[in-house]
Amino acid sequence: MSVLVDRDTRVVVQGLGREGSFHAARMKEYGTKVVGATKPGKGGTTQDGLPLFDTMAQAVESTDANTSIVFVPAPYAMDAMLEAIDAGIDLVIAITEGVPVADMLKVAAVLETATTLLVGPNGPGVITPGQAKVGIMPAENFSPGGIGFVSRSGTLTYEIADLLTRAGLGQSTCIGVGGDPVIGLPTPDAVRLLNEDPATEAIVIVGEIGGSAEERAAEYMRSEGKKPAVAFIAGRSAPPGKRMGHAGAIVSGNQGTAESKVRAFEEAGIPVANAPSEIPGLVKKALRR
Repeated sequence: MSVLVDRDTRVVVQGLGREGSFHAARMKEYGTKVVGATKPGKGGTTQDGLPLFDTMAQAVESTDANTSIVFVPAPYAMDAMLEAIDAGIDLVIAITEGVPVADMLKVAAVLETATTLLVGPNGPGVITPGQAKVGIMPAENFSPGGIGFVSRSGTLTYEIADLLTRAGLGQSTCIGVGGDPVIGLPTPDAVRLLNEDPATEAIVIVGEIGGSAEERAAEYMRSEGKKPAVAFIAGRSAPPGKRMGHAGAIVSGNQGTAESKVRAFEEAGIPVANAPSEIPGLVKKALRR
């Protein structure tokens, strides 16, 4: 079992520019089935060994793709996501940074009645180690195992996966949900997927200041949690009102503070690491309970 991506995942790349080409090659090297790419006006040709299509509808019909990864520049990313949704793709993973909030609100409205699941934007993607990587994460940091992992931070995803791997704690699926104010798959829903996954033995939840996603994830685990969990909150030293890297990482009043998130996890019986280096030890302890 796995969450979101596995050996049957068939990926179309939307935006085969410099970044898209580089990461498409890395995904193929990992063994992910990258079956094509879209490039309007270039349909019927190939690039880097991938067949090109003018539209997502053509790509899905010709390749039986079930997933897309979006590298389209921010001003056009909304159209790319909507095109993938309209083509009936199961999963869209949007890597693009800086997508306007107004555009994402339009995408979110369409997703409410669609069967497509969106991960991102402004995230590193999803990896089921040993099966498929659909994203930009360095594969060498990850290893197969039973630890499910959800993170709002791309860099921390890589760092913590490496720490887990070095500690002998392989991962079932790692989901980078993205750090923007409006995203497709919020932290609580990603945690739910891992909580219901038979291959996941424990869950690591990496959050940031800003928003209420972590508090909602903690409440879900308090009432529905089947697996032990460990949390870490980045940005504890941020002053109120300070923007910290991600567009969604803004504290306003008592909302979205590190303290409120830590308190929510602790009240749900979930230990909170003070530093990423503490996470492997806390996971091992949680698994022994």
